[in-house]
Parts: sequence; structure tokens; C-alpha cells
Amino acid sequence: MKRLAAVLSIAVLSMAALVAVSVPATADAGLGRSVRFATFNASLNRAAAGRLVADLSTPGNAQAQEVAEVVQRNRADVQLINEFDYVPGNAAADLFRKNYLAIGQHGAPPIDYPYAYTAPVNTGVPTGFDLDRSGTVGGGNDAQGFGAFEGQYGLLVLSKYPIDLAHVRTFQHFRWQDMPGALLPDDPATPAPHDWYSPAELAVLRLSSKSHWDLPLKIGRSTVHFLVSHPTPPSFDGPEDRNGTRNNDEIRFWADYVTPGRGGYVYDDGGHRGGLGASQRFVVAGDNNSDPLDGDSVPGAIDRLLHARRVVETHPGSRGAVLAAQSQGGANVGQKSDPFFDTGDFNDVAPGNLRTDYVLPSKGLLPWRAEVFWPVPSDPLARLNDASDHHLVRVDVLVGLR
Repeated sequence: MKRLAAVLSIAVLSMAALVAVSVPATADAGLGRSVRFATFNASLNRAAAGRLVADLSTPGNAQAQEVAEVVQRNRADVQLINEFDYVPGNAAADLFRKNYLAIGQHGAPPIDYPYAYTAPVNTGVPTGFDLDRSGTVGGGNDAQGFGAFEGQYGLLVLSKYPIDLAHVRTFQHFRWQDMPGALLPDDPATPAPHDWYSPAELAVLRLSSKSHWDLPLKIGRSTVHFLVSHPTPPSFDGPEDRNGTRNNDEIRFWADYVTPGRGGYVYDDGGHRGGLGASQRFVVAGDNNSDPLDGDSVPGAIDRLLHARRVVETHPGSRGAVLAAQSQGGANVGQKSDPFFDTGDFNDVAPGNLRTDYVLPSKGLLPWRAEVFWPVPSDPLARLNDASDHHLVRVDVLVGLR
């Protein structure tokens, strides 16, 4: 029933908006413009620094071609790519635009993004502490965010609309302990609560495993804040659940940031405090590594965001995900979440396929179509299903004029 209600509500919105956007002068008619926002964990990360630049320096890398084709087929106006290694000066981003997106892939038309944004992330940044208590200091598990080198698993935003660089806010350095009521991990061997990390470790440990970015986009006379992140997977740890608790609080960060009266504790990398104002519109996007009902995340983690009072849940889905769950079996059998909403095609033994990727607009934006790009096996584009273990999620919204 939940899926049926979601599909019907989206269908009603779709029909209404299709009529609206078919009017030749939608902007002049006051109906706003349709803007497609998308997120895609493209797995364009590499095992060593410099390798992504090397792979993108020529137009022949097979994986990058597939990723580019997925982007070209979906044609988002604003595209987040997770797991795109950070390289200073937009070097990797520029190569990807020039050698892949600007070249039609397998019959898909080229796509141009005049604006691109990348920035440093926490992956691979050393802390100087033995965070995982392995007995040695160094490596990904002891970094601010897991990574073999600084910038691995970074983020890239591509946009057809100008990014207001003067008002971008990044939250790379926000400390985990500075979140009120932070769900800090607990050492199960001691009676004290939330004591996995020492005071000295908490004094330097950042909340974001990569970064959180607030990118104001200029869409006509309107501003829409594109809020992007990539919380750590809630796994690869022990009974202390240090990754699960961090994942929970990384998700909570945006929920607090967009809720008036709850984001006052937030400070950005420039020292400015506070969250979004009640009248500011936004789209939250990213690989949140959290399914509402299945997987290893803290129960209710993603619900903090889905149920935030200014967030609109759009229920994107696909028939391809349903067929994949049926054919793959394993952990997919008996899952609580409807596979129609899955976005990640993961190990069939555990955790199975999950909904991990989200595009969530705010009230004040009218979503009229929401989909997961997961072609069914009979579709010729099903060959793109192996471009990544995640699938692109896209939501079309009407942005009203101001």
C-alpha cells in the first residue's frame, strides 16, 4: 500500500506538472521552471592519488564512459557524484567534463555543465590517534574519514546553474562532539557510556567522514541550497558501532540544519554559525548509506531526515530494482523495505539491496517526478546497471520565481 500510495501521488503530481511545463512561457506564467536534481555514487574512486586524473586524461576509460553515459541518459540540471576523488583546482572534474561528458557515449547526446564544485574532504586526513584500537597509528581506519589517501571518495557537484561561490558553506572541520546529544560510540567493556574515543581524540575528531556542503544555486531570480554529503557506511567496525553512530549523526546534521530552531549549534569552516532560515529552499542529496528498515544503520537514522518537517519525501523507485531483488534472492528475501525503492545493488548474502541514495526537496519546491535509474533486464540500457553498485536517483521539481 505504501508503494501504491507513493506511485499514485507522484503520478498525480507528474500529470499536473507536465501540463504546467508544457506551457511555452512557464516562467512568464508564474509557474516556475522544472529543474532536475540527481545523485549518483559513481564509484569513480581510485586506490592511489593521481590515478583518477590519469584515467580521465584520455577518453577511453571504460568505467568512466559508463558513468558518463548514465549521467547523459538522465540529464540532470544539477548532478551530485559521490566517490569522485578530490583533486585540487577541479583538475579531475574538468577532465571528466571534457573527455567524457562532452563526448556522446553509445548514442547518448553530450551534456554540458558550465559549473563544477569540488573541495577538500576528510578521507585519508590523519588524526594521529589509534581510533580503531588496532595497536598501530595510521591508515584509513585512523583517519578523519576512511581513505587510503587524502581526498579518496570525494564529492563532485556539476550544475547548469551558477553556484554562488561567495556564499558556499562547507562543514569539513565541524567536530563530532560539538553536536548536542551526539550519539558517540560506546566501549562495551566499560561501564561508562559513549567512551570509545578519549577526550583527546574527540578534541580533533570531525563529524563528517567526507564533508557536508551547502551550495547556493542561482536559478533565475531564485536561490536553492543544494545540501550534499556522503555519510560513512554503518559497518566495518565492532560492537562499539563507531561507524553506525557516526552515520546516524552525519544524517542528523542536515535534519537539524534545515529545521528552524535546531541548527543553532552548527558552525561552518569560515566560523559562521546557524542553519538555514525558514524561508530558504533546499534540496538534500547524497549517498546516506541508510535504509529506513533494512541494513546495519542505527534504527531511525534516515528517518531523522525523511521526517524533518521541511523535507518532502518523493519516493523514487524502479521496476528494475524489484526484478533484481527477486532474481538475486539471498538477503533480499524477507527484507522489510519495499524493493521498489532500492538504490544500491549490494552483496546478496548481506546486506542485500538497499535504499541508500536520496534526493529530498524542501517545501516551497514542487516535486513532480521521482525515479531511480535501474533499467529492467529487457531494456538495452540494462548494460549500464554495472556502472556502479549504486543507481542514479533523480527528482524533478518546479522552482517558482521570486
